Amino acid sequence: MADIAQQISSSLDALTQEFNIVAHNLANVSTVGYKRRCNTFSQSLEAQEKKAQGASSEDINFKSTFDFSQGNMVSTENPLDFALYGQGFFLVETTEGPLYTRNGMFHLNQNGQIADSMGRIIAGDSGPITVPNTAGISQINVSSDGNISANGISIGKFKLVDFRENQAKLVPAGEGCFRMTDTSIQPADAENLIVKQGFQEASNVKIIDELVDMIMVSRLYESNMKFVSAKKDTSSSLMGVAMG
Repeated sequence: MADIAQQISSSLDALTQEFNIVAHNLANVSTVGYKRRCNTFSQSLEAQEKKAQGASSEDINFKSTFDFSQGNMVSTENPLDFALYGQGFFLVETTEGPLYTRNGMFHLNQNGQIADSMGRIIAGDSGPITVPNTAGISQINVSSDGNISANGISIGKFKLVDFRENQAKLVPAGEGCFRMTDTSIQPADAENLIVKQGFQEASNVKIIDELVDMIMVSRLYESNMKFVSAKKDTSSSLMGVAMG
């Protein structure tokens, strides 16, 4: 009985966590460059219930990962909006170490350097990318490989990186960025990654899929709660009989 109760408690905790993940995905359906988080627990639990009632919880997959699939391209015609097509990231310089993002909504800081919405420097192959004050924003041009020119003069190239088979080890760092906590893993130069100027990469969240997941999680949570309630009623009845 104790083992079953522990399994149910673990299931409820995991389902609550997955509900929060789905809600977070839905809240970021309009966030530029957002990558949905997915948790396969509810699918594993539902499959287990269909296969056999009371199966061991050891078969349930609690793993939570990010879906790095491509988001749609949205035209903005803003010279400082950049979308990435393919696998890879922009590199963001911070005092706590490098971060990696697909959110290419940039601006020029007070020093004329390309920075993100938080004011953090976007790395170039040779350091910060500085636009001369003699060039207007409309005169900034970026080629598909990330080379940047201003008023016809080359001023640098975006540092575009890729973690390849280690991409799944990235962890969220807030503001649409990721961090690699394993210091032994270093990014490689991105290959076949296309930069599209004047575009934003939309969130890859699909509302219908998230709503289906939310309904599934709610149904499974309710099912587990009914099981807990039934067990409590049975225990109360047995106690009543024992007490006479």
